[in-house]
Amino acid sequence: MQFLCKEYQDGNPRVRSLVTDTRIHLVPSLNPDGYELAREAGSELGNWALGHWTEEGYDLFENFPDLASALWAAEERKLVPHKFPNHHIPIPEHYLAEDATVAVETRAIMAWMDKNPFVLGANLQGGEKLVSYPFDTARPVSETPAAAPRSPDDYEDDHPELQETPDHAIFRWLAISYASAHLTMTETFRGGCHTQDMTNAMGIVQGAKWHPRAGSMNDFSYLHTNCLELSIYLGCDKFPHESELQQEWENNKESLLTFMEQVHRGIKGVVTDQQGEPIANATIIVGGINHNIKTASGGDYWRILNPGEYRVSARAEGYNPSVKTCSVFYDIGATQCNFVLSRSNWKRIREIMAMNGNRPIRRIVPGRPMTPRERMRLRLRL
Repeated sequence: MQFLCKEYQDGNPRVRSLVTDTRIHLVPSLNPDGYELAREAGSELGNWALGHWTEEGYDLFENFPDLASALWAAEERKLVPHKFPNHHIPIPEHYLAEDATVAVETRAIMAWMDKNPFVLGANLQGGEKLVSYPFDTARPVSETPAAAPRSPDDYEDDHPELQETPDHAIFRWLAISYASAHLTMTETFRGGCHTQDMTNAMGIVQGAKWHPRAGSMNDFSYLHTNCLELSIYLGCDKFPHESELQQEWENNKESLLTFMEQVHRGIKGVVTDQQGEPIANATIIVGGINHNIKTASGGDYWRILNPGEYRVSARAEGYNPSVKTCSVFYDIGATQCNFVLSRSNWKRIREIMAMNGNRPIRRIVPGRPMTPRERMRLRLRL
């Protein structure tokens, strides 16, 4: 925060561009109670567990709804996307109940996510030095009859399968953008901070491969909102001394700037009707990526994508869909890709069908006299 404010006031063109063109939200501490406990113990006496849980005993990072398992269960039953969405999956009702085992901090963050149309996010943690991306949840081994028989001697049989997100390539790009700009994150020749290197010397890893867990903030953010979120572990020492903080800042400074700039990669635009009025909650579909997003209240949207050419369509209730080709380039700066949707008659047709009991409406043949029953039905419909 201090760096952005000072450099902006000093006229740093890079920071001025970032602050001017980006809506930046910063949360200093997600778990202030746990942090207080850890801070009082200090670096030598502190440990992973001490500041990990809230005062009420919740692990916030695993306290979110497990939407990934719900999505995979629907996929097994062939319900996606016709009866079960592949995006903006609703929060289960039992999770929203007042007596649900949900931390007050978790509820606050979920409400915050619903209020703001976030595009890119990161939660900053310590005790390791890598970037972790979704899915954090490991998919249970399929038990369908079509599944291939497994050998009892196969070690992988005892472990769930890794499931990549539809945006796997984009998540890897975002993770690499941070790790490659870090001064030491990709220097894994000595192994990881505590065990062997899990990142193949790249400084990035899929969460389910490294530390599988259900109900993570990253998975929830991806499946419930438009936001692509990652976990960034800033350094091996979870509680560095004050004298070490300056070097830790230097290690991460360029990475933080580079990562935030990635929000301007991909496509963006506005979806409107033919009168120029914005259409909220329109669905943006990118061909080849089975994960859609929705427009915000002003009809605007942002979609982070890797460089390439994409077939993009916009759909909304009561409107005819629109399709166009949008190109994403290597330079930072999202490609403008707007849509104008014309009104559809299908909404009115469905209303008339519902009035008729969803039975086919008999066509009136010109020149043939109507029966009294047909005349009565026509009068009722009109």
